[in-house]
Amino acid sequence: MSGARSEFILGGQRSGKSRRAELIARDWLAVAPGHRAVMLATAQPWDAEMRERIARHQADRAERVPGMSTVEEPQALAHALQQHSNAHTLVVVDCLTLWLTNLMLPADPAQALDEAGVLAAGEALCAAVAAAPGPVVLVGNEIGLGVIPLGREVRAFVDALGRLNQRVAAACERVTLMAAGLPLTLKGAA
Repeated sequence: MSGARSEFILGGQRSGKSRRAELIARDWLAVAPGHRAVMLATAQPWDAEMRERIARHQADRAERVPGMSTVEEPQALAHALQQHSNAHTLVVVDCLTLWLTNLMLPADPAQALDEAGVLAAGEALCAAVAAAPGPVVLVGNEIGLGVIPLGREVRAFVDALGRLNQRVAAACERVTLMAAGLPLTLKGAA
């Protein structure tokens, strides 16, 4: 991980975020035979298109990083990070945007977290990143660069994601913005 113990990779759709995280994991695995890599995947297969998307990501990941295992964890990220992190295991979280969607807009609206619950979940995640004994790479979308959404719920989500991104960026040693497949280091050494 080139010296950084934690990295937050953010960018737009198809900017190269996940691929960068996978390449970091591949490089980590190549360093020593005792190294492991685990992907904490937050996507949920709600419809046929999402099932196809998940299957495509799994196939691509298996080809690029055959030694990385995957754990599906749509909500309890802080706990999963604590459970899977150790000095010889790099943990990739992909992605924080879907995780926040799962918290704020779950299939059962009665289980949606309010603003305080979302804030607490974000703080727990940042604490888990800080306490992780091994390297952590988090992937998330930067969606606040476009037009202001029309709906109240969507505006609340964009605001919550912006706050989450700021907290995660503060908790990580390196922050990388991806655009057109190219990394721009925002924080930490390149």
